[in-house]
Amino acid sequence: MDWYSAFKGLKVIDLTGGVAGPSCAMMLAQHGADVIKIENPRDGGDWARILGKRYEDHSAFSLYATLGKRSVALDLKAEEGKEALRRMIKDADVFMEGFRPGTIQKYGFGYDDVKAINPGIIYYSISGFGQTGPLASRPAMDPVLQAFTGIVNENRGDKDGHPHRIAISLIDMFTGLLGFQAIATSVFVKRQTGTTDGRRLEASLMQGGAMLSVIRLMAQYLERGSAQRTSMPNAVYDTADGQLNVTMVRPGDWPPFCDAIERKDLLDDPRFSTHEARGKNLDELYEVLRPIIKTKQTDALAQRFTERNLMNYRVNTYEEFLKEAQVAANGIISWLNQPGVAEPVPMPNIPGLPPFENGTMRAHAPVLGEHTREVLAQHGFSDAEIDAMLAKGVALAK
Repeated sequence: MDWYSAFKGLKVIDLTGGVAGPSCAMMLAQHGADVIKIENPRDGGDWARILGKRYEDHSAFSLYATLGKRSVALDLKAEEGKEALRRMIKDADVFMEGFRPGTIQKYGFGYDDVKAINPGIIYYSISGFGQTGPLASRPAMDPVLQAFTGIVNENRGDKDGHPHRIAISLIDMFTGLLGFQAIATSVFVKRQTGTTDGRRLEASLMQGGAMLSVIRLMAQYLERGSAQRTSMPNAVYDTADGQLNVTMVRPGDWPPFCDAIERKDLLDDPRFSTHEARGKNLDELYEVLRPIIKTKQTDALAQRFTERNLMNYRVNTYEEFLKEAQVAANGIISWLNQPGVAEPVPMPNIPGLPPFENGTMRAHAPVLGEHTREVLAQHGFSDAEIDAMLAKGVALAK
């Protein structure tokens, strides 16, 4: 059995853009699916390709989100482009779209349209606010949904008290994984039961943000917007030469913490001597602790915490993280050569799959239209027809 190609033979048509939808389709490709990514040749393709610094046809976003796919640049406003997509849909297993609600229907590829071509299709829609409701048509990206779902409000800076978005695209990535599990389980059911029926699936960044935040969401609701604070002084502390994160859970962590910072006298301070007292005087406790920790060297203090089985680690940059011996020991990063990028890029390996390997399909991020001619030919278009589409700008090939 090939454990690493669960979706070998699965054909996926990917009309999503950005991060959430493309990352979902990328996971399908990594598990063996033939993912055909349809991109508009007239506006540079998937807008993930222009997010941040450009590396010819790529950005850091698109390098990840297109891994293992085949890129076809096709204008779906043109009848020739629509016909090409219809041919691809006929024997596809999954159809994915990420347009604003109501838009894909204008192109003639809504669920009913696609189902008429292929009744057994698994049809997946990803959007910002969902397919219905008063906000459905609004444009939305990860930062907007962080604000909408409450994540920004909770992420307030220690110093300024101002709400901040979290820099990583956490809702996008999590929603992509939710989409992957929804599609994967649907494929599993079809294979297990032998049904020829199709299925319509929907996901949104709104839903992904809610599920990502579910524990804090419940806690804030049940405690009416004021979640109970921990009685332990968990924090990122400034040290003499950097910063150190310390995380404690149990009341029993307090004595070894005081021992590690060489302040056992705090154990007898009535303001901090009990779990309840620390909860009531937590801000005051931080005022006491921060100047103490500020005088200590990061590595030395981290060692003392670790020796006492207290969770901690210095605050790394991403580059420092990549250089960690623990990262190398576990082989979680592959360094991949990609088109347009002058040096190898770090790519986290996917749990359950072999490490990425340069020169393989699954480790390659295609440029816009890299597979246009190949895919069109596979779907019955002659060289002359493809040349005509390229000449009219309906398609683009590289």
